[in-house]
Amino acid sequence: MEGRLVLAHGVRRAALGKGGVAALKREGDGTTPLGRFPIRQVLYRADRMRRPWTPFPLRAIRANDGWCEDPADRNYNRLVTLSPKSGADRLTRDDALYDLVLVLGHNDGPRVKGRGSAIFVHLARPGYAPTAGCIALSRHDLLMLLAGLRRGSAIVVM
Repeated sequence: MEGRLVLAHGVRRAALGKGGVAALKREGDGTTPLGRFPIRQVLYRADRMRRPWTPFPLRAIRANDGWCEDPADRNYNRLVTLSPKSGADRLTRDDALYDLVLVLGHNDGPRVKGRGSAIFVHLARPGYAPTAGCIALSRHDLLMLLAGLRRGSAIVVM
């Protein structure tokens, strides 16, 4: 689904979840959750880009980093170290989608099993193909968004 991102310098194209926007997010439903989400941290691929400036906690993605999307796992909706039998989403993707990631504060305080995990702002696929529930932007627009954010900034999905 295509959406729009409003920035200080204009309105930009964004990709949203293939299931549209939903007030009640469920794990695996393909929807982007409706609401106001604080930025928890920024992750980036140090092997693919320079360290970005940000007022948020910043971490270079490591080869064995993943994000747990299994509601039955005690680490549900958290950054994890991958193991050989882990079903977590690998953050070191072959494509560029996770070269720069804003981790949004969705279903993390408290975490409710099955209410959705790994809601990120990340890089868009060619043609702005729909996401699994994240918000995806061009590299330029994501960098412009990051440059304009301040502590306390949030992403609002309407």
